[in-house]
Amino acid sequence: MSSSSNLRAILAMVVSMGSFVASDSCMKLALPHAPLFELMLMRGLVSLVVCLGLILLMGQAASITRMFDKWLVARGVLETIANLSFIFALGFIAIADLTAIVQTCPLFVLLGAWAFRGERLGGLRWSLILLGIAGALLVAQPGTGAVSPLAGLAFLTAIASAVRDLLTPNVPRGMPPLVAALTVIAVLTLTGLIGMLAFETPVMPGTREVLLMVLSGTMAVSGHLLLYLTYRLGEARTVAPFMYTLTIWAVLSGLVVFGEVPNTLAIAGMVLVTLAGLAIIWMDGRQRRQEARVASVTP
Repeated sequence: MSSSSNLRAILAMVVSMGSFVASDSCMKLALPHAPLFELMLMRGLVSLVVCLGLILLMGQAASITRMFDKWLVARGVLETIANLSFIFALGFIAIADLTAIVQTCPLFVLLGAWAFRGERLGGLRWSLILLGIAGALLVAQPGTGAVSPLAGLAFLTAIASAVRDLLTPNVPRGMPPLVAALTVIAVLTLTGLIGMLAFETPVMPGTREVLLMVLSGTMAVSGHLLLYLTYRLGEARTVAPFMYTLTIWAVLSGLVVFGEVPNTLAIAGMVLVTLAGLAIIWMDGRQRRQEARVASVTP
């Protein structure tokens, strides 16, 4: 791929991560003023409208019926568990701290690949996994009172997301990414509806909350679409490290929007999580290049 394509892909990745943080920030702003499940339902409805519009615009309407694939539905359920954990914790934990812990997800993916697929990790990968988890614990700071005990929900978000990613290879090839996103959004929206009816007394949302959920839903779909374009425009080994800009966006959002300043231990933990993730991405890229060279000379 050309350097200009990779640059566009990197930009798409950075903006995608910013879009996801913007979506979560809107949710955090609205949580004190409206019930959680009701907000999930509102955001989900906006996301459904935007996602369906994009599907129609891209001429993929015939693929909508594929959204009921069992693996897509399973991914949707896991995404719902991750999303619920994240949103609930968002009301009590600084967005930068929460995001940093969630970024241990790739490390849990490696653990899952070792546990369920028998993939060998090697001593260095094990060390990096432990380093990343240690960094996340520095952010969570259990027992110190610096971060809410609900930081455990951030680890649940990371684990559920990792299982979701481990299931992704089972999704049939050729599945349009927007259709896959539509399944996730539909399950999240349905969860919001059921949760609101079962556990909450619906309230009439104010104009502020409606606007926040419109922005949140639009930013969420924008993030998914830009993430898809990232891997269409650029090489995975080039753009994947820039996923860690999510932490930078979260720190900026915490500072500017919520006035949250991470303490020294939390900042050190964020650095460790990011370095561990980047090192694993670099190792995987080097291994793929070595395998490609061996394949090219093998008769």
